[in-house]
Amino acid sequence: MNEETLEISLVNDLKEIARVAEHIDEFCASRSIASEVAYAINLALDEILTNTISYGYDDDAPHQIEISVYPETEALVIVMTDDSAAFDLSNAPTPDIGASLEERPLGGLGLFLVHQMMDSVEYRREGERNIVTLKKNKTAEQSPDEV
Repeated sequence: MNEETLEISLVNDLKEIARVAEHIDEFCASRSIASEVAYAINLALDEILTNTISYGYDDDAPHQIEISVYPETEALVIVMTDDSAAFDLSNAPTPDIGASLEERPLGGLGLFLVHQMMDSVEYRREGERNIVTLKKNKTAEQSPDEV
């Protein structure tokens, strides 16, 4: 795209997630974007990448995952594209966080967290590729119920 866009290409290996986080931190710091924003993006990407890499592929072959990060007027846009199994995380069910650990089924909290950390989560499938678009406001404002 241009110098305002961060392009990251990785393979489906959990070890790659730390490298992605370093690039996000550097990208945000170089643009004076609050560290809280970088943290939220990294947390969301960590969850999505972990799920994609751990559960999205039915073989052990290397697969490319592409991430683009670019600024809009008020937000950073993060687009992740992969060829894993189709999974629409934009409509993930809300877990019963009031239930006790014994009553709550395993899983589901990570995607709930993604939706809490991001201002927008969108999913679409084009051919054999998943495209997840996240948006995070560039200002690190918290509402009173998030404190």
